Amino acid sequence: MGVAAPRPSAGRALFQGLVGAAVGAVAARAAYRLLTRPGPDGARPSGAGSADGSGSGAAPDSPGAWRRTNFRGRPVTLQEGPALASGVCAASLLTPGLTPGVRAACALAAAGAAVFGAYDDLSGSPAARGLRGHLGALAHGRVTTGLVKMVGIGATGVAAAALLRRSAADTLLDGALIAASANLVNLFDLRPGRAAKLALLTAAPALASPAAPLVGPVVGASAALLPDDLAERSMLGDAGANALGAALGVAAAARAPRPVRLALLGGAVALTLASERMSFSRVIDSVPALRRLDRWGRCV
Repeated sequence: MGVAAPRPSAGRALFQGLVGAAVGAVAARAAYRLLTRPGPDGARPSGAGSADGSGSGAAPDSPGAWRRTNFRGRPVTLQEGPALASGVCAASLLTPGLTPGVRAACALAAAGAAVFGAYDDLSGSPAARGLRGHLGALAHGRVTTGLVKMVGIGATGVAAAALLRRSAADTLLDGALIAASANLVNLFDLRPGRAAKLALLTAAPALASPAAPLVGPVVGASAALLPDDLAERSMLGDAGANALGAALGVAAAARAPRPVRLALLGGAVALTLASERMSFSRVIDSVPALRRLDRWGRCV
């Protein structure tokens, strides 16, 4: 079994994680400003909201591939997703305390998940949803964009896991964990800020652990773009949510012992299967503490 990275002291790991968070926040915000900057005629690109968090942030009326309507019928931009993925990837490459293999694994997993997520965002159809919907379509001879995304994220997850230089069994386990984590976070991206909050609640406590350099980019990028998400100017889409989950999966794969990784994979798979039969939104709304957390910072 290969060694993923040296384990620094708690204080040093925290410092490295905070550096990663700062880089992730700056890079994600810069990418978001670039993607949503006004065009030559003074209008923002299709679907773009306010990049600086000021004003109403209403999306323009002009149609565009990156424009969507959220659950309340408000126009939002999906460009938050590529911006967040860019921040995570940039910070993963620049955060101190990581070996070259771990840096490459983080960047590859997040970038691959973002690319295949964006493909589904831009080309997908709501006709087939969930694992059952995509497999059902395949049984009838149709290959959905969602299935392509799942296979693509699975492949890049295994490729990223291979960069950790472990045994073949561990590589398959880690690849499955990365892919399952990417899919799980995406299942929560149904309300403003929900997926980003989940990523922050998962990653922030790990800043006090040896995994701090790995989760710092997730914390910074998520926190930097959360205000626009909560204000319903933008949304992560598959590109952003899948990238967040993949990055968290790499952090667990690189630092957690095998029994913990097996447990995390089992939990992710169980929740994914449960989502086929129940609505996470209904469950969250039925628990007062979860409902308050879910609605914190939102317009309503």
